[in-house]
Amino acid sequence: MAAGPALAPSALADVLVDNVDGVTADGKGGVERFEGFLIDGEGRIADVYKHGDKRPKKVDYQVDGKGRAVVPGMIDAHGHVMGTGFAKMTLDLSMAKSLDEALSRISAWAAAHPDAPWILGSGWNQVQWGLDRMPTAAELDGATGGKPAWLTRVDGHAGWANSAAVSAAGVTAATANPAGGEILRAAGGKQPSGVFVDGAMALVEAKMPKPRPEDRDTALGEAQLALLAQGVTAIADMGTSIEDWQSMRRTADAGRLRIRIVAYADGIDNMTLIGGPRPTPWLYEDRLKMNGVKLYLDGALGSRGAWLKQPYADAAGTTGLPRMNETQLNNLMSRAAMDNYQVAVHAIGDKANATVLDSIEELSATYKGDRRWRIEHAQIVDPADLPRFGRFGTIASMQPQHQASDRTMAEARLGPSRLAGAYAWKSIAATGAKLAFGSDTPVEPAKPFVGLAVAITRQGADGQPFNGWQPQEALSREAALNAYTTGAAYAMFAEDRLGRIAKGYRADFLFVDADPMLATPDKLRTTQVLETWIGGKLAWSSSKDRVVPVKDTAGR
Repeated sequence: MAAGPALAPSALADVLVDNVDGVTADGKGGVERFEGFLIDGEGRIADVYKHGDKRPKKVDYQVDGKGRAVVPGMIDAHGHVMGTGFAKMTLDLSMAKSLDEALSRISAWAAAHPDAPWILGSGWNQVQWGLDRMPTAAELDGATGGKPAWLTRVDGHAGWANSAAVSAAGVTAATANPAGGEILRAAGGKQPSGVFVDGAMALVEAKMPKPRPEDRDTALGEAQLALLAQGVTAIADMGTSIEDWQSMRRTADAGRLRIRIVAYADGIDNMTLIGGPRPTPWLYEDRLKMNGVKLYLDGALGSRGAWLKQPYADAAGTTGLPRMNETQLNNLMSRAAMDNYQVAVHAIGDKANATVLDSIEELSATYKGDRRWRIEHAQIVDPADLPRFGRFGTIASMQPQHQASDRTMAEARLGPSRLAGAYAWKSIAATGAKLAFGSDTPVEPAKPFVGLAVAITRQGADGQPFNGWQPQEALSREAALNAYTTGAAYAMFAEDRLGRIAKGYRADFLFVDADPMLATPDKLRTTQVLETWIGGKLAWSSSKDRVVPVKDTAGR
């Protein structure tokens, strides 16, 4: 029986996907080619066919790939699912190229949403605006009037408040900086200027209206659409709250959870609320699992919160904002490890990375077995610390798109003599550490093919710099594809079921308009996802530009 992709299989039916130009990770660090594969009734790959291999004579359904390129579903090793959804529901400032343009967008959004109790948004970047300072509450007041406004920076590590929000938070000149955070002050005094960094953000966020359960469910739906449209079939959700988890469970109970989410709880309290005495098993046919905990050790370079060994080149008075000391970090990591939770620690600056590596070395003497300690971002590493990534099974969870977006800012923050260990993908991989690539969505859009292009070129969309930035750190296409598939799967203990088109694996795959092993970097960057299939069922189609409902794919 012949059928096009829209005639998706029913439950417990064999499906032959044939006549494709397929490429997948081979499980050994390379790639292999195929021309077809068989999906069983449980949504797994039953067999893979290369040129000349015999196909089964009788199948329930057959999908003619028409020679199109097929790749495994992409796995985002580090993202924020609810943050991605809420970013779609609030003001987006990521495209603003100047402070004036940002203020204009804010004013327009406020006018279009007169009933909103607060003006909420994200994505601003003072570096992109050409400012050598942070924006102020006074500037924001002119665009927002008397309604409280809170806008988070693109990296999520600083927030911009207007005077009404500062007042609502009760922050005055007498308010001390909280641990691991900073209230920026007006020049020449102690009055809050309107920007709160890292740990200080909680002062304002505690006064914001809380999302309702239905708001969270809507955000999850928006996030799924955004991820599926870019070919992301699984994601590590970094910083899952109990409210987030409940929304994921509600969505899955209703049969609407299409992507696969591996959750890392937002701190120890959420970890125990969600998982209790141990990580959860795989749920909903491998759609949902809680693996571990996400901890924050420092902030971000853009807001000068990343913890450095030496002062910032453009701010000699600071080395960043550590969120805790090494003893505190050890205690939290140990608390998670004793119950077999996987530990993922946010570390961007070289001092933060060295500190996490110290903790991993110390705790590995006590906590044996396959721990897969994760360092999230690992953006700036002292070259002397690079070899340590290869020890104790440490995973470097990194985001290629950050390198393209951050390079000029990183140069300013660090100076030319401290860039050797910056975004050092190839050097870290050479130590034996596993690379797991992601986007940090919504900090960067979840666009894995853009990430692949950056990984192999070290260039931005404008082709700059010529020959790439720190080009010695560029990866081969094979290594980059593995980092977005098998590497990301390994990082979430899913290498036995996700990341490859191979026998026994979940049938998560994409039809795309370019072969990632052959396309030019420009074409790779603009690769279009035509269809996203998860568990052997069509989950998203570019022809419909929407998530395909369960009834359309005869889902269980």
